[in-house]
Amino acid sequence: MGRAAVAIAFLFACLFFSLDVAGCLSHQDFIGAAGTRTLLQEDVKKHEVHCSRERSRIASKIIDQYLMPFVEQEQYHLPNKCRLHHDNDIFREQEEHKIHVDINEWRCGFCKKSFRAEKFLDLHFDNRHSNLLDDIQGRCLADLCGALHCDQMVESKKAKTKCNPAAAARNRHLCESLADNCFPTSQGHSASRLHEFFLRQFCDAHTCSQGKKPFSQGGKKQTSVFYLAVSILIVMLLPLFYVLVYLHQRGMKRGIQDLKRISKAGKKTKSY
Repeated sequence: MGRAAVAIAFLFACLFFSLDVAGCLSHQDFIGAAGTRTLLQEDVKKHEVHCSRERSRIASKIIDQYLMPFVEQEQYHLPNKCRLHHDNDIFREQEEHKIHVDINEWRCGFCKKSFRAEKFLDLHFDNRHSNLLDDIQGRCLADLCGALHCDQMVESKKAKTKCNPAAAARNRHLCESLADNCFPTSQGHSASRLHEFFLRQFCDAHTCSQGKKPFSQGGKKQTSVFYLAVSILIVMLLPLFYVLVYLHQRGMKRGIQDLKRISKAGKKTKSY
């Protein structure tokens, strides 16, 4: 009986020891898993961007079409602190690495993967290449949409909404601050002219009074597809037109010569 009691006690001791070790291991595994989840959450938060890619793209198009042609004409260089400067677009590097191969094919310039629409390439950038974004405060062009009239460029917003005087005042203030920072009048005649231009082009329209529209100074001249097609057609048909004119003139000359021969022959017959 003594030996049996010792054996039972030894078995219980081994059982408690194994349970304790398993508990410790599972506790450590839980801590490790929790730590991994925390690191992953921190990593996700690190690359999370609170900036609309779509509205940033619209703002970039407005800058390229309605501002930069006039800036280039003045041979003026935007200061780096100017929020309209191309380096202050958080999505600029990704947008420059978009390859539009065909109407239904877009390619990533980083990893060469292909997608059938631009929106899927945008999702790919968000999921795979978000680490390339330099998310610094002040680099979100979407934040400037109020000043740059982005809603005017969105075709889906055709219905006019009632003007909000407070919102118009805020957008005008933001617009004027952009003019002051990007085109300081103390920087010379070019900056002064562009400062005045920016106020007329963008800021004056931030009012609830009728008659003032954005982009009143015009923008980059874009060649329409119809005009381009007509031009190509004219170039292709022009040689054919000259050939027809040449043949027509040649036929007319032959006809005149035949008439002369007939008239001469008729005169000879009458003389007999």
